[in-house]
Amino acid sequence: MDKISYEYTFGMDETAIDETLQDHEVGVLALADDSSAYAVPVAYHYDGSSLYIRLTSDGSSTKMAFLEATADACLCLYNIERADTYWSIIVRGPVRKLTDDEQAAFDETAVNESFRQLPVFDQDVEDLDVEIYELEMETVTGRERGA
Repeated sequence: MDKISYEYTFGMDETAIDETLQDHEVGVLALADDSSAYAVPVAYHYDGSSLYIRLTSDGSSTKMAFLEATADACLCLYNIERADTYWSIIVRGPVRKLTDDEQAAFDETAVNESFRQLPVFDQDVEDLDVEIYELEMETVTGRERGA
């Protein structure tokens, strides 16, 4: 083990985590169904207390099937500026679809203001349903290294 190099990372305080969550807009959502895992990049919006995820479905989405089977999801955010300067945040908890009343707060204008532009891959935009989910932030951890 004397040939492996190590470096220490440090925990991010709550203020740094909140600021980082508010300053960024994309993470990797990890879902699971028994022994199978599925991870997908997603757009998110953090308003200082709740973390919302924008998902789309055309009725045959793998991510939606895994989402329904997942009891506890994980959102991973990270950034590597240089080899010695980086951070990561892990948010864990259940994901729940917003109620119709909650969903109404995310009309087209609010979705466009809260989330980055929606990428579409070989799909007819008219066939896509945009749904907003909340990742209930049961545990949040952040680590960083460098300035």
